[in-house]
Amino acid sequence: MQPTTPLVLCVLLSQVLLLTSAEDLDCTPGFQQKVFRIDQPAEFIEDQAILNLTFSDCKGNDKLHYEVSSPYFKVNNDGSLVALRNITAVGKTLFVHARTPHAEDMAELVIVGGKDIQGSLQVVDSDRPEGSKFRLTGKGVDQEPKGIFRINENTGSVSVTRNLDRETIATYQLFVETVDVNGRTLEGPVPLEVIVIDQNDNRPIFREGPYIGHVMEGSPTGTTVMRMTAFDADDPATDNALLRYNIRQQTPDKPSPNMFYIDPEKGDIVTVVSPALLDRETLENPKYELIIEAQDMAGLDVGLTGTATATIMIDDKNDHSPKFTKKEFQATVEEGAVGVIVNLTVEDKDDPTTGAWRAAYTIINGNPGQSFEIHTNPQTNEGMLSVVKPLDYEISAFHTLLIKVENEDPLVPDVSYGPSSTATVHITVLDVNESPVFYPDPMMVTKQENISVGSVLLTVNATDPDSLQRQTIRYSVYKDPAGWLNINPINGTVDTTAVLDRESPFVHNSVYTALFLAIDSGNPPATGTGTLLITLEDVNDNAPFIYPTVAEVCDDAKNLSVVILGATDKDLHPNTDPFKFEIHKQTVPDKVWKISKINNTHALVSLLQNLNKANYHLPIMVTDSGKPPMTNITDLRVQVCSCKNSKVDCNAAGAPHFSAAAALLLPLFSLARL
Repeated sequence: MQPTTPLVLCVLLSQVLLLTSAEDLDCTPGFQQKVFRIDQPAEFIEDQAILNLTFSDCKGNDKLHYEVSSPYFKVNNDGSLVALRNITAVGKTLFVHARTPHAEDMAELVIVGGKDIQGSLQVVDSDRPEGSKFRLTGKGVDQEPKGIFRINENTGSVSVTRNLDRETIATYQLFVETVDVNGRTLEGPVPLEVIVIDQNDNRPIFREGPYIGHVMEGSPTGTTVMRMTAFDADDPATDNALLRYNIRQQTPDKPSPNMFYIDPEKGDIVTVVSPALLDRETLENPKYELIIEAQDMAGLDVGLTGTATATIMIDDKNDHSPKFTKKEFQATVEEGAVGVIVNLTVEDKDDPTTGAWRAAYTIINGNPGQSFEIHTNPQTNEGMLSVVKPLDYEISAFHTLLIKVENEDPLVPDVSYGPSSTATVHITVLDVNESPVFYPDPMMVTKQENISVGSVLLTVNATDPDSLQRQTIRYSVYKDPAGWLNINPINGTVDTTAVLDRESPFVHNSVYTALFLAIDSGNPPATGTGTLLITLEDVNDNAPFIYPTVAEVCDDAKNLSVVILGATDKDLHPNTDPFKFEIHKQTVPDKVWKISKINNTHALVSLLQNLNKANYHLPIMVTDSGKPPMTNITDLRVQVCSCKNSKVDCNAAGAPHFSAAAALLLPLFSLARL
């Protein structure tokens, strides 16, 4: 059996194209009647007229061409609709499309009682052996999706079991063969291609939203704002997916209800008003919302529609310069004060969210000492003029500043800054009773510690900045942590009331700090504070002392070293080390001890022989290097312990043993404590 030409299974096809406008006012192009209704007959008979259609393009119908949505029908030249063969079911609706070079239109035939098509076709094989059967295979039969097509094994009629969706599967590749009663292939397989013809069952959709466009105010007519395109899932080769765009609604509709136009084919939105109407500052609202409609079937009434919202923002450009609300501003400030003294107000018609509105202020005259600064308040756009360096009434009671304002963004070429973009600020400085000022501050003096009580340290000096007022100043002590100082309230002379001690806890790094007050006679009085730093020179007034003062040694120790002694001194060099270590007045019987210098600050105490278990007191004398030197004698307690079997026992050392010198010193030490 030779392969036959691939057969095409046709399902409902809908095509709708654009209706053109009539040029002749006495003739309306298109079908004279657009909708027809007929009852479903038992059968449509081949070549029998079903109805007559009347179409005119008002130009003579040259090159008139008809298309029918079903492949089983045609329209003859006389406008009669006929079936191409006997057929019982064609669906519920037929569409007839008429077209000439000058016009086109669509007519609809509604079949009352019509049913959805369950299409079928006939496979013919006149040479098929007797007893053989047809078999159908492929995607849609025995492959997923299964069961869509079936074949009458005796007649070869191929039928559809359920509705087809071109958007899911557009074509099916089937195979037909003949088999014997045992299922063996006799002829074939022959390919059978089923093409699903599109039906307009999908609306256009806008998939890329939100759609937001921007156009600069004053843009020329025809400026492209944005492009909006929709998607139609129907066959792009048919009018079912041929989209046309239009603007359904514009909000607001001022100053013109047609501010924009959309290209019906491309979807480009452009401005159609003059630049003068596209002025953001005069618009009721600089934001427009357009309802955009996309319609398939080339925009004909029978086409399906989808809508989306386009938001168009009229962007600001800097076509208005900022202007001060008045030419002169006044401000007052107390001398010595800092902070904002006046807010300069401006007006600007541009968009407050842009640099075309935001102001930048500059002091262009009257600020040689840089005592003033101006900054922009980001919420109000006002210029906040501040004093950053305290003003002095006695130097100048009045100041005049010239302030300039500009925008952050440059102005457009045809706009410039005028006289209203500058303003004058008159500032009056108010006199206040200022605090007296110590000079210098801090005050510094160097003295030896231990100077006699009543010694004069210095005379402080404070002056009143209020030179135009005649005021007197009195002095007092504010902070004197150790209570060492006194100040004459009239002339400011500072003397001592106690001995100055460099080693006092109130002295840090040899410096003692005190604070004094200077109080003027104003009403109310003003007070100034001055700091006095006294650097104390060291005097050798502290004897050194040793550490530790207790040591242990075993009674049978082979190493007769007892302890390493260290010495320290509160004074500063050269009144400290090197230290001299000695055993004070050691008698001949006591010469069992030895002290040896290790370095400038340490010495080693050792035994010359082992001693019995007891407590021993050894007087150690240490002398510093000051001039004159200072000496201190400290009793070193040495415990001689029993050390057996790795155990040290010092508890039963017995009564303390003193060297002869220590015995003589103890009564003297006791007397000294009385």
